[in-house]
Amino acid sequence: MAHKKKLPQEPVNTTIESLTHDGRGVSHVNDKVVFIDEALPGETVDFVYTDIRRDYAEGKVVKLYNRSEQRVDPQCPHYGVCGGCSFQHVADEQQIRIKEQLLGEQFRRIGKVDIPQIWEALTGPHWGYRRKARMGVKFVAKKNRVLVGFRERRNPFLAEIDSCKVMHPLVGENLINLGDMIAKLSVRDKIPQIEVAIGDNQCVLAFRVLEPPTAADKQILREFGRQYGMSICLQPKGPDTIVPLEGEPEVIPQYALPEQGVEFVFRPAMFTQVNYEINRKMISRAIAALELNRDDRVLDLFCGLGNFTLPLATQAGFVVGIEGDLPLVKHARHNAERNQLSNVEFHVADLTKDVSDQPWSKQKFNKVLLDPSRAGASEILHNFRHWQPERIVYVSCNPSTLARDAGILVNELGYTLVKAGVMDMFPQTAHVESIALFVKA
Repeated sequence: MAHKKKLPQEPVNTTIESLTHDGRGVSHVNDKVVFIDEALPGETVDFVYTDIRRDYAEGKVVKLYNRSEQRVDPQCPHYGVCGGCSFQHVADEQQIRIKEQLLGEQFRRIGKVDIPQIWEALTGPHWGYRRKARMGVKFVAKKNRVLVGFRERRNPFLAEIDSCKVMHPLVGENLINLGDMIAKLSVRDKIPQIEVAIGDNQCVLAFRVLEPPTAADKQILREFGRQYGMSICLQPKGPDTIVPLEGEPEVIPQYALPEQGVEFVFRPAMFTQVNYEINRKMISRAIAALELNRDDRVLDLFCGLGNFTLPLATQAGFVVGIEGDLPLVKHARHNAERNQLSNVEFHVADLTKDVSDQPWSKQKFNKVLLDPSRAGASEILHNFRHWQPERIVYVSCNPSTLARDAGILVNELGYTLVKAGVMDMFPQTAHVESIALFVKA
């Protein structure tokens, strides 16, 4: 078995040249690029190596000689240990500028497209915004303590934290209480994760349990939920096995879009946007950009549970939502019925495959909205030759695949990029949520 090469222990002095998309400082030492955690451009630092590879190295700051104007003091005492955030040392407004610069660079380098107009960034609360999460749980026998939270930075171990400032306070400020409660359970070492789902007025915690909890365990969970206003559920197997504790009512979280008069209900493990304020602003921006009217036939690709589809249907003539996950499609149909929207339909389809023979795909749509996963939407874009939409709004959680797909739309399919911009869905993190508008040239 090969032993990992021992890293140099002596600090190295260097000056930071630029910043990566995930918030690390970039420098060169002995002709090798080094990515340094929590270092900002223009700063001179001492760092120690945390990893050395053939083409690059990584490090962390041990001494700061001059402070960048972009630097702020992290608000979380666990910053640097917990891997949930990587931008807390950067001023909030500068985080936006960095993400805007990254978006522009990716469009130019990958898509060979310039952004003619930068949309004003959509911003919201910088802290306590996160309403969906999957938190790790670990019973540490040596400390007789249960850890609840997220993994350490660049490490598979669960971070030892007592709070999380980006999580909604109902959960983020109760991690210690949550861990102390789990420590009392007989199955404390059989709970690997908790699914957190917080609606406008509800909080559901779904505990993944590898062994059935005892009656006493369930009573402890029940009392904790009542004390902190949380609905406690158990998940013995997959996401579809999540059920409330016996005798407790099923609490189904919901979120509303007041501007469009739409309300959604969702199951705890279903995908929803984590930041409700930004989600509302994002939907309103997409609707305005599509310039909807009652003559429009709109196609919503990668529609999920209908987060865009239903609000689009309040202003368009007819909307078709396509999603690859059957449970999400069933829930989207349910939400359409709850909101009494009859001008919308949903279909299940794998949008990474050829869908040209499907009945919905043979229809015509004059406007399209896409909100794909990180992999992007390159496979489905070639169907646009048939649909010939006049306006396209593309929402993305990965600027590199958005840039790639923008290149296809502009350079192969003849669309014009009108504008693009970022949306601060995940403040304090390197995650970049963006939106772009294309029109038929």
